[in-house]
Amino acid sequence: MAPRRILLTGAGGFVAGHLRPLLRAAFPAAAIIEMGGQGAKVDLADGPALAQFVAEAAPDACVHLAAVTAVPAANADPDTAWRINLMGTLSLARALQAANPAAVLLFASSAEIYGRSFAAGVALDESGLPAPMNTYAATKAAADLALGAMAATGLRVIRMRPFNHTGPGQPPSFVVPAFARQVARIAAGVQAPVLQVGALDPYRDFLDVRDVCAAYVAALQKADALAPGAVFNVASGTPRRIGDILAALMAMAGVKAEVSTGAGLLRRAEIPTASGDAAAARAVLGWAPAIAWEQTLADVLADWQERVAQER
Repeated sequence: MAPRRILLTGAGGFVAGHLRPLLRAAFPAAAIIEMGGQGAKVDLADGPALAQFVAEAAPDACVHLAAVTAVPAANADPDTAWRINLMGTLSLARALQAANPAAVLLFASSAEIYGRSFAAGVALDESGLPAPMNTYAATKAAADLALGAMAATGLRVIRMRPFNHTGPGQPPSFVVPAFARQVARIAAGVQAPVLQVGALDPYRDFLDVRDVCAAYVAALQKADALAPGAVFNVASGTPRRIGDILAALMAMAGVKAEVSTGAGLLRRAEIPTASGDAAAARAVLGWAPAIAWEQTLADVLADWQERVAQER
């Protein structure tokens, strides 16, 4: 049965901006109740207030995006990351179970939870062991596992584990928009031709955010056929070198610049390659990436070129 009332947390965030129109297109008769952004201002970690809000909203589906999502931000303030990413998620799950035990919770987990398991050097499927290497990953792994345990007591949860994703609108606290912003500024003549970067040699599995959102919608559409606690990687299966992404953006913008490594942009622990196996999402959800990587990069660069032009 298609959901009639969808609660969307993190409604003011990057991913929600791309997910909202897809939800409206897939479920045109559904009301979308938003938390965050222009929606309701409810503290995820305030259990009583959250329970009251969820009871009044009466959702039959929830897409939980709200989180401290940037690795540096989580490392800088781990207490907040744990409060929001773990305790807030558990409070939301309990509130949903109390308000409507049949409600579906789609949890945006993260492939970051696999961490050291990527050292095996193969594309990981959902059987990969969580082995987080930073605070953000640890909080997401804890929430992912806790929700899996709650599925055994009736929580209708779907755990999505997206790999790196980007697109227009993403803040520059993430690597691709950080590159694109600097390239756009150099092209516009408002920044000296020096790019500040972190590690360029690692390989990561990148997706377009719009493809990730399409996977979320597909999971909601198939929710009635999924076992509680179902897990799906959302991955391209194609690892890309970070330095090659930078080179591609520079070529697109016609920019030549010095590349300078900033110590503050390096992680203490870095894995050489991370890639995912999304065969389950393909087989069960009928999902596959549809947007060419070159188009994604072009859209991110165009977004930052427009932003830089407006700043001048």
